[in-house]
Amino acid sequence: MGTFARYHLAMIEPEQIREDKYVETARERRIANAVLLFFLLVVVGGGILLANAMFEQRRLDDCMAQGRANCAPPIEAPAR
Repeated sequence: MGTFARYHLAMIEPEQIREDKYVETARERRIANAVLLFFLLVVVGGGILLANAMFEQRRLDDCMAQGRANCAPPIEAPAR
């Protein structure tokens, strides 16, 4: 019976607020935000480049499917 009373009293008492030992500073938040922004820009830039490459490939495929010649832009040879 004594064990039950101990758990029952523990449920009634309010929880003590634990203070975290680590407190994030404004400088650390700015650095984390800058890193996340950089990765976001890399992902968005990569997506745009990939989409442009896919559009260009589709354009070339459509041209070839119609039986046309010289669908690709000319390649400039380096001067010797």
